[in-house]
Amino acid sequence: MKAQVIKKFGDPSVFEMAKVHKPEAIPGHVVIHVKATSVNPIDTKVRSGVVSAIAPEFPAILHGDVAGVVVEVGDGVSEFKIGDEVFGCAGGVKGTDGALTEYMLADVQLLAIKPRNLTMAQAAALPLVTITAWESLYNRANIQNGQTVLIHGATGGVGHVAIQLAKVAGAKVYTTASSEEKLNIGQRLGADVAINYREQSVEEYVIEHTDGKGFDVVFDTVGGENLDRSFQAAATYGTVLSIAARSTHDLSPLHAKALSLHITFMILKIMNKEKRQEYGNILRKVTNLVEEGKLQPLVDERVFNFDQVNEAHTFLESNKAIGKIVLINKW
Repeated sequence: MKAQVIKKFGDPSVFEMAKVHKPEAIPGHVVIHVKATSVNPIDTKVRSGVVSAIAPEFPAILHGDVAGVVVEVGDGVSEFKIGDEVFGCAGGVKGTDGALTEYMLADVQLLAIKPRNLTMAQAAALPLVTITAWESLYNRANIQNGQTVLIHGATGGVGHVAIQLAKVAGAKVYTTASSEEKLNIGQRLGADVAINYREQSVEEYVIEHTDGKGFDVVFDTVGGENLDRSFQAAATYGTVLSIAARSTHDLSPLHAKALSLHITFMILKIMNKEKRQEYGNILRKVTNLVEEGKLQPLVDERVFNFDQVNEAHTFLESNKAIGKIVLINKW
């Protein structure tokens, strides 16, 4: 079968077409005919070697997000049958093959039935970012009805989902973005207030929207200096969430306000088989929310096919995308 592989770390040009062996189902797994995948920042980090410790062996097939059709079922599998349309984040890291191929072997613990009201491309946009937002907001911060939640990056992969999940929990949701277009999208997704961070400082919007008290929960989906701004925006005894903390920071603001800091790195549970079932459970709940009209993916209008994976990675790294970047399998 065909696959896009990398044989070394590097820029997007390292992807190359290859012929690889089609996987066969093993106990607890299914083989999926891949219809679509999406590219996430972690995929670019694996490709470039920034997180080489979690990369599959060369020649490596990358990308965890997948949507497709079950074509083979392994022993002991009762959750799925041949012909089921499924989605999940099921590979592309150490010990697994990813979705940039015709057929993917996937642990059923990492999958759920695809929402009926989404296309394959839309479904492929959701798993990694939704699980990340879910773990952060629900499992780590345990957000509550009526809390004030500030989510940085209204139209980012994790950010756009986090807005919707925070609204489902009954929070008052604030979000930041850099343009009127992105601010409008954030409000369309459910944010009560959208803040242009280029026009207002943290101090200014904290005073305007919280009377200077700060937000109960601040979700940093950007990293770098934005994590410091998140410490500044949080209320005393508040919670800061981050998905990008490979950086050095002054933690004295946490001490001064007795803040809690939680980091989510969802890939770890894919590599830990004992934790995988948690992700399948989340995705089943996600399917229900999508079918109830409470959650929708934001997909960039520019769609790629698997032969254009280098272009998709380049586009993601340009920071020009709005929402998720998806790739369709046309092989």
